[in-house]
Amino acid sequence: MPGDEASARFWWTNLAPWLAYLLINLVLLSNYASWTSGMTMICVLLSTALYLVSGAIRHLAQRHGWLDKELGALCWRLLTCVLVGAALVQIAIAAVLRPMLMLGWITLPDGGDFSMGASFGYWINTSIMLGLWVAGWIGWRALRHAREAREARIRAESERQQMQQDALRARLNPHFVFNALNNLRALILEDPQRARELVGRLSNTLRHALGHTRHDAVPLSEEVAVVEDYLAIESVHFEDRLCVLRDIDPATHEALLPPMALQLLVENAIKHGIAVTPGGGELLIRAETLPGLLRLTVENPGTVGHGGDGHGVGLAYLRHVLGRAHGRFALEQSGETVRATLEIPQ
Repeated sequence: MPGDEASARFWWTNLAPWLAYLLINLVLLSNYASWTSGMTMICVLLSTALYLVSGAIRHLAQRHGWLDKELGALCWRLLTCVLVGAALVQIAIAAVLRPMLMLGWITLPDGGDFSMGASFGYWINTSIMLGLWVAGWIGWRALRHAREAREARIRAESERQQMQQDALRARLNPHFVFNALNNLRALILEDPQRARELVGRLSNTLRHALGHTRHDAVPLSEEVAVVEDYLAIESVHFEDRLCVLRDIDPATHEALLPPMALQLLVENAIKHGIAVTPGGGELLIRAETLPGLLRLTVENPGTVGHGGDGHGVGLAYLRHVLGRAHGRFALEQSGETVRATLEIPQ
């Protein structure tokens, strides 16, 4: 399991600082004229006890969620663990050394000093070493979490950009562009005035599609204007098969929504509703305000899920941007009508 692997990795990694601490103490003691077997035993016991106590502090901090608490609450908990842990280390060492001294298994200079003053000094030194370990561990975790958070942001940004590119490709699909250009070619001779209007509409639609990522939110009035350009282009293609009904409350004009949100719904409704329904049908666009909320509704004939994976790219992007805006999206079947609803907090 991942947790067991992380724990095992920690215990192996934690050997390094305390083995280094043991080696440093042994090197320093080797230059001490009164070096005895008891002093070697103290070094070994001290490093072993600190190894175990440091692991216990990590276990307590993770098990009880201390690392998620505020800095002050975390610090006093860790400080308490350091002081208590250092005391336990010294008690354990004394409990091992005293019987060994009495049995003559080890020797210490002057028989060892277990007075209150000496014990206090041992405790302070042990607390300092354990405190340094805790500070290093917390600092290492903070650096690791900062790196992971940065990598997560990079991945999220990469996924967002990829989703935007996919949504853009979905909007600028060859069928839409080819249909618009073919219709434009037919109108140039039949109705030059309408052809000029179609060029303007197509230009506005393409410009909006290419620049939709510049803002996190746009007024509904701006989004509606883009949708009108798109509908004007599609009306040339579908002619009488496309009947658009609008029910947009003027009070919603200044409401903010993610760019492309309404247009994606309209495009989805036409592509997977009007286009695949014999004889076409009515497309209803409704915008209304509720307390602290903008609600957009798009209805079209058809069936939810009909039309293949075309529902995927645009609506996946829509769910993504709505998630960032804490909005809600629902796609449901109502008789022979598909209803898409957006609710965006204001």
